[in-house]
Amino acid sequence: MSRYIARLVDPLLQQLMQDVPAVMIVGPRAVGKSTSAARLANTVVRLDRAGRAAAFRADPDAALASTTPPVLLDEWQEVPGVLGAVKRAVDANHQPGQFLLAGSVRADLEAATWPGTGRVIRVQMHPLTVSERLGRSARGLLDRVQGGDQLEPGVDPPDLRGYVDLALEGGFPEAVLEVPERTRKIWLESYAEQVVTQDMTAENGGSERDPIRLARYLQAYALNSAGIAEDRTLYEAAGINRKTAVAYERLLANLMVATAVPAWTANRLKRLTLSPKRYLADTGLLAAVLGADATAVMNDGNLLGRMLDTFVAAQLRAEAQTVENRYTLHHLRSQQGRHEIDLIAEINANRIIGIEIKATAAPTSDDARHLTWLRDQLGDRFMAGVVLHTGPATYTLSPQITAAPISTLWA
Repeated sequence: MSRYIARLVDPLLQQLMQDVPAVMIVGPRAVGKSTSAARLANTVVRLDRAGRAAAFRADPDAALASTTPPVLLDEWQEVPGVLGAVKRAVDANHQPGQFLLAGSVRADLEAATWPGTGRVIRVQMHPLTVSERLGRSARGLLDRVQGGDQLEPGVDPPDLRGYVDLALEGGFPEAVLEVPERTRKIWLESYAEQVVTQDMTAENGGSERDPIRLARYLQAYALNSAGIAEDRTLYEAAGINRKTAVAYERLLANLMVATAVPAWTANRLKRLTLSPKRYLADTGLLAAVLGADATAVMNDGNLLGRMLDTFVAAQLRAEAQTVENRYTLHHLRSQQGRHEIDLIAEINANRIIGIEIKATAAPTSDDARHLTWLRDQLGDRFMAGVVLHTGPATYTLSPQITAAPISTLWA
């Protein structure tokens, strides 16, 4: 890229490199891990290049000792033995800022005994958010909610179609910033194809996988993004059995192209579902897997709701580890479906902010009825509720509950 796009995790990476010896950046392929890490390194070692990797395979300790820190070990999983050398180097010298690692998470997930525990801090990088693309450094939405700030809309906020267009672009830096718009859809379709034909096989240690069945499962997963579908719904739609579906979902999670938001529970609330809410990590990828364009999304209310929910969740997920008051994301649904809240942000395992996402320009108090119920149930634990919508205005729906444009996320 002609210029570097600042990422939300940059300040965190800089802080950690001042405080700890080794940092590993994980995330989906092509989200910019290597680009961000290289800015902090004096030495960049590309271990996916045979010539460079040879010395690290032969004697990783000696090869590592010959580099000038900070050292970026890019695609480190190509030479897994290098992690043992990092462990030994850190044990011998605990000086901060020695190593950055970027690449697949497969090796550390599958290793029987992973030497990075207690020595390597993991930081997750997500696809580009809209605030990153616009070069804005506003406080995170939930920090602003906690601070009682007015939730102003972004400059020139989009309408419903504009939000759909933003979602369809996705957040892979190359697709958004480098590829011409006319080719972006092809780039995303190619990414989706490679997930099932190459990445998922590689993630499975090279074992043979049927790309047709993988593609069907990925499509079923995409159709249910932002949903709480039963496992049976997914594997029957893909024409596979439960065991195979479990393996496929684990592979998608390992590649970080899919994620599950756990259910939120509380002793005070009974009969809540414990099933997770599944998401694809990127809305551009979601559209590519489904072959959906803006017209298709606008003409399908179910798909529109899932697209907007997935889009908002992706923005909040990227903020979660970088804001002043870090939070974890959950969802809430009663077993009878009487109450359902799209996202629950839990701060310090105690305080709660509820978030609803609506494809409407003017939500009413009825759109906030589940947040109102949660507020009344939780009392002091409930900090605020926000109904994010596609209109231009911010206004109060009821005590502690605000309607705000989705563009507030990057205001």
